[in-house]
Amino acid sequence: MSEVRNPTAASALSEPRWVRLSLILIGLAYLSLVVLLPLAAIFTEALRKGVGALHEVFADEATYSAIMLTLTVAAITVPLNLVFGVAAAWAIAKFEFPGKSLLITFIDLPFSVSPVVSGLIFVLLFGAQGLFGPWLAANDIKIIFALPGIVLATTFVTLPFIARELIPLMQEQGTAEEEAAMTLGASGLRAFLTVTLPNIRWALLYGVLLCNARAMGEFGAVAVVSGHIRGQTNTMPLHVEILYNEYNFVGAFAVAALLALLALVTLGAKSLLEWRYGDALAGKSRH
Repeated sequence: MSEVRNPTAASALSEPRWVRLSLILIGLAYLSLVVLLPLAAIFTEALRKGVGALHEVFADEATYSAIMLTLTVAAITVPLNLVFGVAAAWAIAKFEFPGKSLLITFIDLPFSVSPVVSGLIFVLLFGAQGLFGPWLAANDIKIIFALPGIVLATTFVTLPFIARELIPLMQEQGTAEEEAAMTLGASGLRAFLTVTLPNIRWALLYGVLLCNARAMGEFGAVAVVSGHIRGQTNTMPLHVEILYNEYNFVGAFAVAALLALLALVTLGAKSLLEWRYGDALAGKSRH
């Protein structure tokens, strides 16, 4: 029996052509103003004095140190949040336990706390006058104004990204497949590796991309705990600020262009995942 369509409902849901075109033009104009023009300005200013000037910027020891520190922090932070995100999503989606709601709240906490405030919290805990400061100083352990503090601050602000991508997907998938695998004799680890992990692989990669992008671009929390030590604790965003304040505009825009390029690569990978594996990311497998 063919479906009967309601012409009144159809007409109510369709807008005149001029309305749709106007909305599209408004959207494109807004994106051009707040996204495309700033990006174009960054790359234009970076290349204003030619490629030779870029070579001088990136040959600078402080710039090289900022790039390597940024990559190092991301390389440490992302795996930490990967392990935590998978474990937290697994626990929340597959089990019932006391404090489950509290765990979800803690995962969302970095979204509601200013990065500057989160950095200040670590200073109050691990700084020279902080709660653990005297003990750390007595044992010659340096956290604030060093790599560990930057990693801690970055890990905190990026903590929700992977977990929040996995939790809804794993809740929708339920536990039936894992229970079936364990009924057939698979251990918990084998069930996770052969059943759960393949089902969440694209959402997991999606969360890793978002986490990595935020880790490389974080400014507020890192600015508080780093101490702005040039050539030692400055990440790329902090180095951009220093170069700009020194009126080294070519250098500032060159480093900013590198950050923007990394962001565009991440965005491209994210868009590719959404296009190719959109159903899997939404929890509805194509196959």
